[in-house]
Amino acid sequence: MNIQLTVNGTRHDLDVEARRTLADALRDDLGLTGTHLGCEHGVCGACTVLIDGGPVRACLMLAVQADGSSITTVEGMAGDDGSLHPLQEAFSTHHGLQCGFCTPGMLMSALDLLHREERPCRARIREELSGNICRCTGYAGIVDAVEAAAAEMAVETGPA
Repeated sequence: MNIQLTVNGTRHDLDVEARRTLADALRDDLGLTGTHLGCEHGVCGACTVLIDGGPVRACLMLAVQADGSSITTVEGMAGDDGSLHPLQEAFSTHHGLQCGFCTPGMLMSALDLLHREERPCRARIREELSGNICRCTGYAGIVDAVEAAAAEMAVETGPA
C-alpha cells in the first residue's frame, strides 16, 4: 500500500505491506532507529512517538493507519542546528538515563506532557510516565529532568 507520512517535518512516500507496523516503517524504511522496540506489545513504552501531537505506541499501530499523519520521533526533538531540546539536555544533566533504551519513549511521553501542561508537579510527571518502563534509573532522575525542563521551557516562553 502506498502511504504518505510527514516525519519530523519531512514528507515521505512509502510502499508498505498492510501488516507492517509503524515502528518497523520508521526504523527499517526511514532509518529512524531512535524509536526502540522492546516488548512489541505496547507495554514498555520504548516505541512511543507523537502522531498529530499525541503519544502513540508505534509497535501497536500499523503504518497504513498513520497515512497522512504528522509524526515526531526522538530524532525530531533536536534543533535544526543539531542542538538538543531542553528536555534532552535535562535528561543528561539530571541523570535521567542510564542504558538509554527507554529514553526515546520517555522523552516523547514527557514532551507530550509538557506540551499540555506548562509546570506539572512531580506526582503528575510520575503519573504521565507510568506507561513507560525503565529498569535502570529508578525514575528519580527522569522526574527531576522533566521538572527541570518544564521550568526552563517556561522561562524561555515567558509569561502567557
